[in-house]
Formats: sequence, structure tokens, C-alpha cells
Amino acid sequence: MHKSLPSRENGGFEIKGFIETSFLDWPGYVSSVLFLGGCNLRCPFCHNHTLVLNPMELPSLKLDEILDHMNRFKGWIDGITITGGEPTLHAGLPRLISEFKDNGFLVKLDTNGTKPEVIEGLIKARLVDAISMDLKGPLDAARYSRCAGVEMDVDVIERSLDLITGSGIPYELRTTVVPTLHGEDEILNMAKRLKGCRAWRLQNFRAQDALAPPLRQVKPYSPERIEYFRNLSRNWVPSVQ
Repeated sequence: MHKSLPSRENGGFEIKGFIETSFLDWPGYVSSVLFLGGCNLRCPFCHNHTLVLNPMELPSLKLDEILDHMNRFKGWIDGITITGGEPTLHAGLPRLISEFKDNGFLVKLDTNGTKPEVIEGLIKARLVDAISMDLKGPLDAARYSRCAGVEMDVDVIERSLDLITGSGIPYELRTTVVPTLHGEDEILNMAKRLKGCRAWRLQNFRAQDALAPPLRQVKPYSPERIEYFRNLSRNWVPSVQ
């Protein structure tokens, strides 16, 4: 039987989704994926509307049942990817992560980087084995705010970037490339800021069900154009994918 919270109840977090097995969310690992509701950004290209805007409309899942499932497949499942929404908004996140660590699972955190103090605490406590951070756009207030859908303090993002890239743990930075938000100038600006980083992924925008209705009519970049942006970036970030 797995170790569990003394109360056996969720505390300080609300689990709103669970994928039993994923080969994509944590490259090189087989992971389950856990979704926490709510987000402090309103990225116009987001396609997870209900989870971000109205998480209370979704049923909450029980942690014990998730752990029971994962423990049945221990040896096949390497760990858990905790994503959202934005997980660092949940006060109980360290407690949640500890549950998985205590049961012998690795933990990867997906974050938008808006809560560097939470990220720092998790790193110092050795609660995370890997981190993926979404980098929305160039690190100036106007362009980043446009990509994030809310007014942004980019110093907060800079701090999270420095914490993650200097942590010594595996990490990946991810940018969703949107034609109306990201062109050659924006990609070059980001590449120069990320010079020498170990892992940056440029992923193509999906128009279907984007948060901002006008974006649902925007044609994504061609695969060739995305590859052009990657090649453009490799002078600064050789590992860009």
C-alpha cells in the first residue's frame, strides 16, 4: 500500500485531470500526467480554456486513487508530470509533490515561471527532478504581456529563467510560435537571451479552440517556417528543437 497524507484528502491543491500514461510529456521517460486547475495568465493561444478559466466546472480527482493506479504500474511508469493551468499557484504543491516522491516516483514540473519563489523552494528542497518552463515571448514588458494576455513584470520571468537554467537539474524551455505574435525579430531576440541554454523547444501554434476567437482563424506557420526559425536560433542555442 502506498504512503499517503494523514487525512487522505487533497489539501491546498485541486486535481482536475489525469492521464495514465504519456510518452511525450517527459521525453525519455514514461510518465503519468496530472493537471491542476487555474492560471494567472490569459495567453490568447491557450487551448485549455476550462482548466484555466473555469476549473471549478471540472470534477476534482482523488489523489489516493491516482497513487493506487500508479503504484500498480510501478516499474513501468517512471514518474509524474505536474502541469496545469499553473501548478505553482497551489499552496499545497510541495505537499502534493512529496506524495509522489515518497511513493518512489520522479517528478517533473511544468510552469509558466511567474512564481520564482515557489520554483526556488522546490529546487532547494530537491522535490523536482526536471522542469519545463513556457517562455511566452521576448523579455520586454510590452511584447511579453501581449503574448501572456495580461500585464507582465518580466523581471519575474528573468528570475525564474536564471533559477531553472542554473539549478543543475534537467530542464526544457518551450515557446509556442504564433504568426501574429512571433516573427523573425521575436525569435532572434529570444535566442540571443537564451544563448547557451541546454534545451529550447519551438512548438507550432494550434488554431483550433484558441482562447482568443480571432486566433482560431489564423493559419499556423508551415513546418518549413518553424524549422527556419530553429536554424536561425542555432547560432545562440545549438540544441534548439
